[in-house]
Amino acid sequence: MRAPRDRPTIVGMTDSLTPRDAADAFADNTIPLDLAGKLSDLPANRGRAPWPGHEYVKGWGVFGLPFDSGHVLALRVFPDNDFGPYRTLWHRAPSGEWSIYVDGARLDTACPRYYGTACERTGFAHLTLDWTGPASLQVTMDSPALEWTLTASTTPLLRLLNPVNAALPLASWRPQTLLRAREAMARGLGLGRLKMSGVMPSGHTGTLMPKEMYFINDSHATFDGVDLGRPTRLKENPMIGDVPLPARGILAVGGAVWQILDQAEYERTRSQTAPAPCQTQLP
Repeated sequence: MRAPRDRPTIVGMTDSLTPRDAADAFADNTIPLDLAGKLSDLPANRGRAPWPGHEYVKGWGVFGLPFDSGHVLALRVFPDNDFGPYRTLWHRAPSGEWSIYVDGARLDTACPRYYGTACERTGFAHLTLDWTGPASLQVTMDSPALEWTLTASTTPLLRLLNPVNAALPLASWRPQTLLRAREAMARGLGLGRLKMSGVMPSGHTGTLMPKEMYFINDSHATFDGVDLGRPTRLKENPMIGDVPLPARGILAVGGAVWQILDQAEYERTRSQTAPAPCQTQLP
């Protein structure tokens, strides 16, 4: 007989235990980790995508974090991409309206490039990230005012899956069968019906490639003076356009690629965002 959902058991990992039950049970046995040492000083790099005809980002962020008030927050930290380093803060109001705030040189070379058409507002803001512990982060934003703290954790299951996923070759993100397998694993972890590939609100076809994931069960935030409440797990994934975000709080390390929509626009934007050449003064 299947064990009740409110008392998950993992003894022997019997076939009566669903993947979600296993994820819940493992989540009760968290393991300390050091994300601050891994993520606090990633170098900036302006490169090219590993796949021809694509643009890319690499870094980390809060994939998504729903609160019981109906608000959703997300964070992107991408020091490595085609155009220049940036950070973005995403906010969804309980009414469903999205906003993206960019700490970077341009809006059209950050997240609004792909998701801006699904937002009620996009704009610039100053974001500060302070690691207050090995896996505890404080995020502040100037306007609208944000004070956000969170602590990430791993579990035996994630500790097993993350190294395996990170070791898989880049080519493993192309076959649809392997993408669907990763989506099934995400459902087993309680993330809902994520899509690792699809069409962004901008029309770019993209592939999201999280190599490591960590749960966020402990967080507090105030946004524009409003207390957002407690982290929660949603029955339905929050959506930005047709793109689903996780149904529970997740910090992810990895990247993404998108097919270039307009090669001339891409090269023009690359040229406009190129760093100024160093000038040598004659004695």
